[in-house]
Amino acid sequence: MSLKKYLTSRVFLGQAIAALAILAVLSYLFMHWLTFTTDHGHEITVPNLAKLTEQQVEDKLDELDLDYVLLDSVDYNSDYPKFSVVEQDPLPGAKVKVGRKVYIKINASGFSSVRIPDLIEKTYREAVPTLKSLGLEEGTITYIPNLGKDMVLEMRFKGRNLKVGDRVLKASKIDLVLGDGKESYVEEVDTTATTTPSPTEATPKNAQ
Repeated sequence: MSLKKYLTSRVFLGQAIAALAILAVLSYLFMHWLTFTTDHGHEITVPNLAKLTEQQVEDKLDELDLDYVLLDSVDYNSDYPKFSVVEQDPLPGAKVKVGRKVYIKINASGFSSVRIPDLIEKTYREAVPTLKSLGLEEGTITYIPNLGKDMVLEMRFKGRNLKVGDRVLKASKIDLVLGDGKESYVEEVDTTATTTPSPTEATPKNAQ
């Protein structure tokens, strides 16, 4: 039988249909297996772990068949309790698979200390960003007579003067004493100067 006749014969058509049916069944079984192994369609919503302790995190995620990894502690944040979760990844509300790890960062136990930078004779506009970059805050601003307008003349913390290199806790408020640009001059009066006495009137001679 020639190839042309074979391709148009009922035998070939039957074999082709059977092969397609087998392929369809295998494809269906493969997709069903893939769905089962990847747990497709079964997702878990990541809870909000903010302000929970590590033990509370473990208990909460265990209930959801999730796991966690503690990455590190972060600088103390007064808005969160000590040793509580400050950051998490994935974020709350994200959909994840069973067994997914949630990465967390824990709040430190307290503020760390930083050294006071040299702000003397810096301008106010230079000083404030420097303080904030170190985790410090701007406190009370006062002015005293000085030609340097808005120039930092003193740094104070809780009433005491600070020197460059002194240590304070992060989030401390640093008071700044600035020049007002209007230095006052005290005019000295020469109190030792003598005055010229007024000429006395001539006494007329008595006539003889």
